[in-house]
Formats: sequence, structure tokens, C-alpha cells
Amino acid sequence: MVVLTGILMVIPVIYIAVRSFDNGSQRWLELLDTRIPFLLEKTLSLTLAVTLLGLLIGVILAILVVNTNLPGRRIWRWLLVIPLTIPPYVGAVSYIILLGPSGWVEGWFGSTIDVFSFPIVVLILTGFTYPYIYLIVSASLQKINPSFEEAGYISGLSPLGVIRKVTIPMVRPAIGSGAILVALYIVSDFGAVAMLRYPTFTQAIYFQMGSFDRVGASIFSLILILITLVFLYLQYLSKRRMKFYQIDGTSKEPVLIDLGKWKTPALLFVGTVFGLFAAIPIAVLLYWSGIAVASGVIDSRFFQFTMNSFTAAAITSALCLVFALPLIYVKTRFSSVLSRMVDVISYLSYALPGVIVALGVIFIFINYLPFMYGTIAMLIMAYMMRFLPQSLQSTESSMGQVSPKIDEAALSLGRRPVQVLNQVILRLIQPGMIASFSLVFVSVIKELPATLLLRPAGFDTLSVRVWIETSDGFYAMAAPSALLIIIISILPIRWVMNKY
Repeated sequence: MVVLTGILMVIPVIYIAVRSFDNGSQRWLELLDTRIPFLLEKTLSLTLAVTLLGLLIGVILAILVVNTNLPGRRIWRWLLVIPLTIPPYVGAVSYIILLGPSGWVEGWFGSTIDVFSFPIVVLILTGFTYPYIYLIVSASLQKINPSFEEAGYISGLSPLGVIRKVTIPMVRPAIGSGAILVALYIVSDFGAVAMLRYPTFTQAIYFQMGSFDRVGASIFSLILILITLVFLYLQYLSKRRMKFYQIDGTSKEPVLIDLGKWKTPALLFVGTVFGLFAAIPIAVLLYWSGIAVASGVIDSRFFQFTMNSFTAAAITSALCLVFALPLIYVKTRFSSVLSRMVDVISYLSYALPGVIVALGVIFIFINYLPFMYGTIAMLIMAYMMRFLPQSLQSTESSMGQVSPKIDEAALSLGRRPVQVLNQVILRLIQPGMIASFSLVFVSVIKELPATLLLRPAGFDTLSVRVWIETSDGFYAMAAPSALLIIIISILPIRWVMNKY
């Protein structure tokens, strides 16, 4: 099972590398002279801008919520995570409705804001990705021993000086991890950039596939894989070079910074972020969903889309658990080079865009399982390749808390290894398994590019309907699907907050 998992997860990368050189160097030279420099500049500029702005917003919010006497700080801690539950392509839909042609702003003021301009695209993508940085940095801030900051005050530093010279350096690894996470997401995103008409490699790959140019799509995909590997290497360097150690176990409460006259501007900043990237998108979708209900748009087809999404998500979540458990068990109990290698390969696939994973799946089914081509099995395999790492991470965190001595005790009482697994280990790691199922379920519900490419004929999901209806300008028909995706995504937010 472990070997099979490794083979499945590495296939997309191997396929892309081989297929991109099918026509020799001619196709490479052609694209290098035309599309590749343009797409590289657009992709990297968007990634850099969103990452920097996300760092600015995420770090400031984390410091305000954790380190200051911001009014309602405990409530804001939860509210500021809500944009994480809104898929960026759903957020893009709400802002197209609000700012786009024939949108609300045009109706109110008689003029429009160019929602497809670079600054607006950066702002929208930042608004729905900054929570990655906010969550990681705020978790790191909560773990800082207050004695370090007290030492800064004793040394004569002002509150701002303590933040700049003590707090920020202590959470620098978390800041680096959050930045890399946002960068990887922007590089691999398809739905939002496509809806906002911004050209990137993922968008180009999708349209190359639509024109049946698989060699061109493979070349773009290989470049995207190389960019992803560079970001992963930067993440490795950041973790290796930025290590900070502290003594845990203190019972001291952190000393909160008194905002004083800055309390109102801080509240205004926090409220603006929440309003722009949580309240406004949800309000827009609620408005159009109300119109949809009143006009009878929500019919049996909508419930079929919902059932399709739930079916694919439930099957994938269960299969990810089935494949994750043996790998985690072998890794934690009988660690070897093979298990560690498969583990690394599995996590690499999570960084690959859904479009690239879809290409690998198409290759597998056309060449080895042609009788299953065009079935839901293709979609399920792509989902598993994309989201198995989420299942691995959740399950491993629970398995790591189960001492091997418990296994030995059960074996000494006459239980067979299979019985130990079923009667002891699975019961002890049940919370991690539930978290794993929930995370994968929500991720499948939100997945767009792989679903667009691999769904069987007539098997539309909620995310696909959002894409199709928005592309045709039928916002009232897209809003209920988008709103339901958000509602489903909010369910595991408590687990996320508890984890971080």
C-alpha cells in the first residue's frame, strides 16, 4: 500500500517532465520567444505583490489581536479567520458582482471600478489568503515566553521597539512559513485569476488543454513545477537558517500593549479588513441568493449539484484515510528510507496545481485504464493526489501522541497486530481521523481546476456551477452554490483555530 501510494503521487511530475519534451526543442523555443516570458513576469509579479501585502496585513493583525489591548480582541481572533473559509474564486465572484460592469457600484454612482486591473486583482487575492499568515504568526506570538518582551521593556525599549527588536525576530520563522504558503497558493491558483482575467501559468495550462495542445500545457506545467520547487527550497532554507529556542513552561500572562490614542485607528483597520473580505462578499452572495430563491432558480438541479459535490467529497475523504493510515503507521512505527521518501513525495503533490495533477490522471487512464476514462474514478484519483497530504498531516499529529509502548502492551496481552490497529490505535487517533475527513471534505468541495478538466459528462459540482454561471453572467444562479461552499467551509473552522 505504501509503495502504491508513492507511485500514484509521483506520476503527475514524471508525466509532465516526459511529455514536455515530446516535440524536441522546437516547441520550447517557440514558447520561450512568445508566451513563457510574458506568463513568467505576470505570475511572479502577482505572487510577489500578494505575498508582500499579505505579510503586511497578516502580521499587523496578528500583533494587534495577540499583543495589544484591542477592544474585542478575542472575538476578532475568530472573525479575522472567516476569509479563509471563502475560496478566492468565490471572493472574486462577489467583487465582480459588486464592482464589475452592470454591478452595484455602477448602479449607485454611474461609474465602475476596473475590477480586472492589477491593483484590484492583488487586493482581492490578498484578502482571501492573508489568513494563512495571520493564523501561523498569531500562533507563534502566543507561544513566545513573556520574559523576553519584559526584558526588552527593562532595557528601555518602547512598545514599538519591543515589537521591532524582540517580537518580530522571534516569529520570523512563522512569517517566512506563512509567506511561502501564500506564494505557493497564488502560483497554483486558477479559479480566481481566470475569473479576474489575469494571465498566469495555471490559466494558460487550462486553455492549452482546451485547445488540445497537451505538449504546450506540459511545458507550462513543467515551468510551474520548477517554480514550486524553488519556493519549497526557499521554505527549507528559511526553516534551516531561522531557528529560535526558548524555555517553555512559564505561567506568566503576556503584557498587553496599551494602544492609547491608536485604539480607534486599530479598530478601524481591523474592521475594514473584516468588512472587505468577509462581510461584503457574504452580503453580496446573500442578496443574490435571495433573488435566486424568489425567482425559483433553486430547483432539483441545484440539489443534484450539491449531491454530486457531497458524494465526491465523502468518497475522497474516506479513501484518503485508507491510504494515509498505513503510511503513517509504517512511518511512525517502522520508519525507513522508503516510508520517508513516499511521505516527501506525497507532500510535494500538494504544492502542485490541480491542473497539473489532472494532466497526470488523464495520462494514467488513457494508457492503463481506458475502460474507466471519463468516469468519476478519474476525479476521485485527482482529488486524492491533491489532498492526501492533508489527511497525512492530521492523522500523523494524532498518531504521534500514541506511545509505541501501548502497541507492545496490547501485543503482550495476546492481541494480533491487526487487532491492535483496529481495537487500540484507531480508537486513540479518532479525533485526528475526524479532522482529516473534515479537511479533505471541505477541500474537495472547493476544488475547481481538476474538477473542470476531469468531471464526467453531466457531473457538475457546486464549484463548477459557480464557474459556469459566473462566466455567463448569471450571478443569481451562481450565488447559492458559492454561499453553500462557504457554509460548508466554516464548519471545520473550530478545528483550525484549536490547531493554531
